[in-house]
Amino acid sequence: MAELKNYTLNFGPQHPAAHGVLRLVLELDGEVVQRADPHIGLLHRGTEKLAESKTFLQSVPYMDRLDYVSMMCNEHAYVMAIEKLMGVEVPIRAQYIRVMFDEITRILNHLLWIGAHGLDVGAMAVFLYAFREREDLMDCYEAVSGARMHAAYYRPGGVYRDLPDAMPKYQVNRLRSNSKVRRLNQNREGSLLDFIDDFTQRFPSCVDEYETLLTDNRIWKQRLVGIGVVSPERAKALGFTGPMLRGSGVEWDLRKTQPYEVYDRLQFDVPIGTEGDSYDRYLVRMAEMRESNRIVQQCVQWLRANPGPVISDNHKVAPPDRESMKSNMEELIHHFKLFTEGFHVPEGECYAAVEHPKGEFGIYLVSDGANMPWRVKIRAPGFAHLQALEEMSKGHMLADVVTIIGTQDIVFGEIDR
Repeated sequence: MAELKNYTLNFGPQHPAAHGVLRLVLELDGEVVQRADPHIGLLHRGTEKLAESKTFLQSVPYMDRLDYVSMMCNEHAYVMAIEKLMGVEVPIRAQYIRVMFDEITRILNHLLWIGAHGLDVGAMAVFLYAFREREDLMDCYEAVSGARMHAAYYRPGGVYRDLPDAMPKYQVNRLRSNSKVRRLNQNREGSLLDFIDDFTQRFPSCVDEYETLLTDNRIWKQRLVGIGVVSPERAKALGFTGPMLRGSGVEWDLRKTQPYEVYDRLQFDVPIGTEGDSYDRYLVRMAEMRESNRIVQQCVQWLRANPGPVISDNHKVAPPDRESMKSNMEELIHHFKLFTEGFHVPEGECYAAVEHPKGEFGIYLVSDGANMPWRVKIRAPGFAHLQALEEMSKGHMLADVVTIIGTQDIVFGEIDR
């Protein structure tokens, strides 16, 4: 009788669950995975090396392009590292704005994750629900920075500008009647803070809708429960952070354990799982969206009551306002020098990390006193998670590999950096 052998299968990159660049070389015994070897494709953007030939300020927009669904959180770690080395004080209002947009970004990330994860495992409808809310939050990004994705809004010393007093509005056209535009613009009549406040009031009922579709859905549970189980000990040993670690029952969140900006002034809980499987990680992320919503509400209240500067007044680091620049020669020179030569960061090294939607995102920065970094190293959460893919997949069916890729919430921009 012929000897039965395992066979090798290329999973991706054309598979929709492989997100464009991942190629998994799977060794299968029938439909059971025996080995999984991830190849991360041809992204090679070399962000860390590119940063060494650009001024500190010029690298801020590159951070947006690492994890391109959690843009402002990437910027946050980078500007915090620069501020740490330079000893720059960030105005308290700017800190609240940063925290508010970090949490808006967390909701944006988790909405895309639940939509894509649902599509991957066959729950098609939730994608449309999730993108309905993402559209409103993308408008918040656009209102403050002018861009829906790559914002470059955080700057060393604060944020680019204060929150606008008006929201962009829909216009009447051949596809939208007067009455429809009036309805669409109903919550856009006030400032950006009014719009965000309105969003936070209705968002919990939106999360209820997602949970109605999924949480007790028999097919959803069959696809997620008991899949990709990681024990707390293994999660720590593998370098997991974020929902991947908390899903295994380890209560570790940098916003609580190593608070930065104004997180120590805000009330929120850290959701954790008990089983360490894909279903627990789903529940953790759903609960995180509710907690982020709570944080945003607190930030909106504080920002309404406390006007003030949003960027440092040290013009060696932060640009002067445009009015001064156009009326004062000295301010014009500051502006010109800042955006051509940049600022010189004192010699030294530091590490700054934020609780990114996917885990701990850190920047290790080394300066030799010049206007460009000597070395930049990025601690991307997805990199540690991807290495565990083989361990999480072994012994599972081929169809479960899709669930495991989804539960890891991988974006390859930060992995191949």
